[in-house]
Amino acid sequence: MAMEVTQVLLNAQSVDSTVRKHAEETLKQFQEQNLPGFLMSLSGELASEEKPVDSRKLAGLILKNALDAKEQHRKFELVQRWLSLDMAVKAQIKTCLLQTLSSLASDARSTASQVIAKVAGIELPQKQWPELIGSLLSNIHQVPAHVKQATLETLGYLCEEVSPDVVDQDQVNKILTAVVQGMNAEEGNNDVRLAATQALYNALGFAHANFNNDMERDFIMRVVCEATLSPEVKIRQAAFECLVSISSTYYEKLAPYIQDIFNITAKAVKEDVEPVALQAIEFWSSICDEEIDILEDYGGDFTADSDVPCYYFIKQALPALVPMLLETLLKQEEDQDQDEGAWNLAMAGGTCLGLVARTVGDDIVSLVMPFIQENIAKPDWRQREAATYAFGSILEGPSPDKLTPLVNVALNFMLTALTKDPNSHVKDTTAWTLGRIFEFLHGSTVETPIITPANCQLIITVLLQSMKDAPNVAEKACGALYFLAQGYEDVGASSPLTPYFQEIVQSLLTVTHREDAGESRLRTAAYETLNEVVRCSTDETAPMVLQLAPIIMTELHQTLEGPKLSSDEREKQSELQGLLCGCLQVIIQKLGASEATKFVFMQYADQIMSLFLRVFACRSATVHEEAMLAIGALAYATGPDFAKYMTEFYKYLEMGLQNFEEYQVCAVTVGVVGDVCRALEDKILPYCDGIMTQLLKDLSSNQLHRSVKPPIFSCLGDIALAIGENFEKYLMYAMPMLQSAAELSAHTSGADDEMIEYTNLLRNGILEAYSGIFQGFKNSPKTQLLIPYAPHILQFLDSIYMEKDMDDVVMKTAIGVLGDLADTLGSNAGSLIQQSLSSKDFLNECLSSDDHLIKESAEWAKLAISRAISV
Repeated sequence: MAMEVTQVLLNAQSVDSTVRKHAEETLKQFQEQNLPGFLMSLSGELASEEKPVDSRKLAGLILKNALDAKEQHRKFELVQRWLSLDMAVKAQIKTCLLQTLSSLASDARSTASQVIAKVAGIELPQKQWPELIGSLLSNIHQVPAHVKQATLETLGYLCEEVSPDVVDQDQVNKILTAVVQGMNAEEGNNDVRLAATQALYNALGFAHANFNNDMERDFIMRVVCEATLSPEVKIRQAAFECLVSISSTYYEKLAPYIQDIFNITAKAVKEDVEPVALQAIEFWSSICDEEIDILEDYGGDFTADSDVPCYYFIKQALPALVPMLLETLLKQEEDQDQDEGAWNLAMAGGTCLGLVARTVGDDIVSLVMPFIQENIAKPDWRQREAATYAFGSILEGPSPDKLTPLVNVALNFMLTALTKDPNSHVKDTTAWTLGRIFEFLHGSTVETPIITPANCQLIITVLLQSMKDAPNVAEKACGALYFLAQGYEDVGASSPLTPYFQEIVQSLLTVTHREDAGESRLRTAAYETLNEVVRCSTDETAPMVLQLAPIIMTELHQTLEGPKLSSDEREKQSELQGLLCGCLQVIIQKLGASEATKFVFMQYADQIMSLFLRVFACRSATVHEEAMLAIGALAYATGPDFAKYMTEFYKYLEMGLQNFEEYQVCAVTVGVVGDVCRALEDKILPYCDGIMTQLLKDLSSNQLHRSVKPPIFSCLGDIALAIGENFEKYLMYAMPMLQSAAELSAHTSGADDEMIEYTNLLRNGILEAYSGIFQGFKNSPKTQLLIPYAPHILQFLDSIYMEKDMDDVVMKTAIGVLGDLADTLGSNAGSLIQQSLSSKDFLNECLSSDDHLIKESAEWAKLAISRAISV
């Protein structure tokens, strides 16, 4: 079998599908019947210079896929499988891989680099293959340049795969030395320099100790800055990518170099090719991100001993940085916005300008205004577009006081440009800028309104007219209308948009039917805007929202009736169904919110529900998610009457809870179970066995994405609250799960921010479950069943209080659980609470909280506890 693997690998790439399928089948069988033999013959194929490059490359690729996978549980299986292989087999494979690094075929070398890194990613954390880094480093001193290049590439991939704590500092120093020497201008071979520069990019995370040493840091920075001047474009680009990474990883070490970096980036932005210039702008965007984060975290009050002082690099660079960015705005491409996801110098410059505005606030305005005034009325479209883009970019950051007078002057000018400018790019950017004005300078929090009775009608007329323009302009006009509506979200009884409501809705529906609504996300934008207009509407327009319901229902019905479609058309149809379900959800929420409209709306409930059930029959994840959310809204609106839909709906509910692959669908379904519990209360009982079985299965699965677990815990609380003491039969299954999850989530020392955030979500879910269970059993003779669990719950509250890293949401839920415990168990809880380590301190801390919700919960808990203790 090992002999014919070459031919099989070549056949697996054949144009003839029969030959290809047969070869794929053969490889699969070989892998299943004899894994060690399979992997060894692949590594032998990859290493052999006699074999064709195509078969070697595929052999390496299959090897790589045998070591790693995207899905966590699959990856875990592959790692275990590799670790359990015979030592001799692994040794032979690794020898072949290292040998391939000196191959003359660059594809084979590059593939081997990636596979070596994957093996290292598995073995180094297990303290296996300790000689790997040493043997790679000894390669660096070899004469043939291609061996050096492949070795540096391997070191780069290795740093990407392995976490820094696995490699000891001595080896890190040697890797960095090798990499930095490879980048040096003295290195004659460009392939080696490029591989070294790309490797440094991945190795930067390992270099903390080296960046703390002034001499080593100076040396690394000098080599990187020199590489930005290399005659080779790819090396310059890679060097700027290193600078971008350094700006976020080592922000606090940049002060001595910032002036030089400014000069280098400015030169690149002015003179270099686009890929390099884009990275040079990205450096400053990255510095903005760092400073915005620091200023948000610390507010304005830095003390000498703050962990991360802000160096105000952007503020200092403003006088030179802003003109440089404004210059890039004039480098638009003729067809830039026709293609989604286009990214060019002008867009990068505008994005960076926006970040600068958020970093320095008011200071930017006086630097940008002369550019706008000078260019806004020029005959060349590029100048008008650049001026408009500059204005739109600086609207977030500076204070409304500073911007409002300018916007008041500019508004009429822009409304005219949106209808009359001959150039589509200018109109596109003008509509986008209007959207930004409405997003940041309009709404209940802004003191001086930009939109007045005098200009409201004109604004709406212009926006509705622009929705008939080219798709890219119409899409931005929808966006502007979206923010216009959102700004009137909390006006109460009467909204300035009310007189135009019918016309706005009609125009948006017309847009969704345009022939070209598929371009520039136009149809999606129109539905999103329609949803926002409905969501922010007032009671006055409720009759019109009622008329909209059957229109959207008919459209959804039509998507279900159509003929058999091709897969491409089916995808478009799924997208449309998702949008329509989303629209119905908003209509249901709006009409269900007041008794008067709810009563009239109920005539449609049966029809709507049957439409949703038909949507489920089409297998598509996005639609399922949207339809599930809409059903949640319907359950909330119909209350106990929702029971009549449960027999039909239950199988889809179960399917959603079993959907591990599309875990967002699973998460949404869990939320809907909560909605249905709240609607049906104890009428949910007949379905609880099935639902509970599935939820407990989900919790114990390691295949389900972790983000779904916190909502599952709170869902247990919703069920307990709905069925009260009937939850008794689930206690013996649910409580141990809650306990073990609680123990896991209590201790977080040393966790990173993302982990702490997840832990808080998890704690909140667990606490909501406890809260629902206690409230569900309250006043029932069966409350004594909960007594054995009370000590553990108090211990959990103690430990998360001691950790000192809970957020406000958890704090509110936790103090609520303390109150529930006292309220439900009365004197049985009183003595336990008195013995608890931190209950008293925790209660006092919550009572003096600034957050009125926490304070309110604490006052209730205090009352419940004092009742329990005095009994």
